[in-house]
Amino acid sequence: QVQLVESGGGLVQAGGSLRLSCAASRSNFRFNAMGWYRQAPGKQRELVATIAKGGSTYYADSVKGRFTISTNNAKNMAYLQMNNLKPEDTAAYYCAAALGGSSVFSSWGQGTQVTVSS
Repeated sequence: QVQLVESGGGLVQAGGSLRLSCAASRSNFRFNAMGWYRQAPGKQRELVATIAKGGSTYYADSVKGRFTISTNNAKNMAYLQMNNLKPEDTAAYYCAAALGGSSVFSSWGQGTQVTVSS
């Protein structure tokens, strides 16, 4: 297991940008994939984006073209660049890691709140 800590959330107007960061507590941990999920009040947690260790990415249709997931392996960091934010993007955002050879996201952060005002 590895501890993940998110940061970078906040309040932004529609059309604005935020960059979320996810810091891993352990250096040189080997991840199979990193992901960002979000959960809005009263809704189920949904997958936003993933990046595999080989660099391939996946985005939910709702964020495609606006969000970009990336990692900096040397710094044990993952990022989610969010542009052209919409009020419907308002949610708690969670970082997750699938470790070793697993495809299951087993390590989770505590979340960071993103609020987009109209």
